[in-house]
Amino acid sequence: MANILYLISDAADADSPLKPDELQVLRAQYEKEGEFVGVQTKFNYAWGLIKSSARSEQQEGVRLLSEIFRNAPERRRECLYYLALGNFKLGNYAEAKRYNDKLLDHEPANLQAESLRGLIDEKVAKEGLMGVAILSGVAIAAGVVGGMLLRGSKRR
Repeated sequence: MANILYLISDAADADSPLKPDELQVLRAQYEKEGEFVGVQTKFNYAWGLIKSSARSEQQEGVRLLSEIFRNAPERRRECLYYLALGNFKLGNYAEAKRYNDKLLDHEPANLQAESLRGLIDEKVAKEGLMGVAILSGVAIAAGVVGGMLLRGSKRR
């Protein structure tokens, strides 16, 4: 039971950003290495950015991880979870699901990815229901307006 709680908190860990000074340490190292930045330094900085609550930092984290994913094939597996997590936090649920499913294809027993899959599915279902409710409301409003217009044209 403790393992399950730990793993759920792992995916939920996405909502706990680093302290500003912790992120600054990662940023300083990344900037210090400049154009010769190492893959590990870039990964660490991207990880810190993904955990941020600032959308622009999350986007930058996803961008950096995407670069690593493309340019360092030996590091792809490491990137999959954080690309899924970053896209999830940005609301890009289809991309999040794609990366997470790819990770689960390679590691079906990865409980952290399973936990994230549950969060992604929950958000997609919730937003799907909201979309249906909005469309239903629009359809009802259009029906009412259409009925009023039709009734008004029949009176003339």
